[in-house]
Amino acid sequence: MNIITRNNVKISGAGEEVLMLSHGYGCSQKMWSLVLPELEKTHRVVLFDHIGSGASEVAYYDKVKYGSLNGYAEDVIEVIQELGIGPVTFVGHSVSAMIGVSAANKRPDLFRGLVLVTPSPCYVNTGDYVGGFTRDAIEGLIHSLEANFAEWARAIAPVLTGNDSQQGQVLAESFCQIRPDIAKHFARVTFTSDSRSELPKIDLPVLILQCTDDVIAPEGVGSYVHRQIKGSRLVKLMCTGHCPHLTAPKEFVEALRLHLPLSL
Repeated sequence: MNIITRNNVKISGAGEEVLMLSHGYGCSQKMWSLVLPELEKTHRVVLFDHIGSGASEVAYYDKVKYGSLNGYAEDVIEVIQELGIGPVTFVGHSVSAMIGVSAANKRPDLFRGLVLVTPSPCYVNTGDYVGGFTRDAIEGLIHSLEANFAEWARAIAPVLTGNDSQQGQVLAESFCQIRPDIAKHFARVTFTSDSRSELPKIDLPVLILQCTDDVIAPEGVGSYVHRQIKGSRLVKLMCTGHCPHLTAPKEFVEALRLHLPLSL
C-alpha cells in the first residue's frame, strides 16, 4: 500500500518551511485542529496518523514492529522520504517527541530541527533520574488501562488537559476510537520505553515546550531533556496539563512563532 494512504498523510498550508506534526498516545492528527489554521498560514504542514491510530490502515499494525518506538520512527522517515519534502521541522507531542528523536538520530539529513512538546524520555524513576513515576505506579497505570480501557480514558483525559472539561471530553473520545488491543500494546510500549541514551546524540536545533503542572511529564523531566541535548532551548508555558495544543492553542502557536525557524 502507498505510504501516504497507510499513514493517512495530509498536507496543507503555504511557505518554504515544512512542519511535520506528530500526535501523542491515544490521539490522531485531529488533535492539531485548533492550531492548524494559524500554522498553515506561514508553513507547509504535514499531518499523519501513527499506525493503529486515527484513520491509518490498521491492518499494518504489527506488534513486533511496533514493540518499540523504533517502528514508529521508521514510519516517520518513510513518510518524509515518500513526500520528498525534507528537511522538516518535526513537532512531536508526548511519546512522539521521542519518536522524533529516534528518527532524527537515524536520518538527521531529513530534519531541520525538532520541537519536543511535553516530552519524557523515561517515565520511571531510575537511580538519580526522576521520571515522575515508580515502576509499581506505571504497572498500576497499565493494569488499570488493560482492565477497563474506556473507564481509564475517561479518568485520565481531564488530567492530561489540565481539567479543561471540554478538551478532556475530546481527548477521551479520541482514546476510545482506538482498537483496545492496540491501545493496550501501545500504552505498554509508551510507558515502559527508555530513550534517555538517544538525547545526547541529537545534533540538530531543538525546542522543548514544557507545561506547568504536567503530571505526566513533570518540569524536572523537561529540564533533564534540556540538559541532555546540547544547545537546546527550553520554553516553559503558562498553561497546565500535558496537551498545550488542545488547551492553550494561542500560547502554543505564539511559542512556535517566537522560536521558529530553529537554529543552533
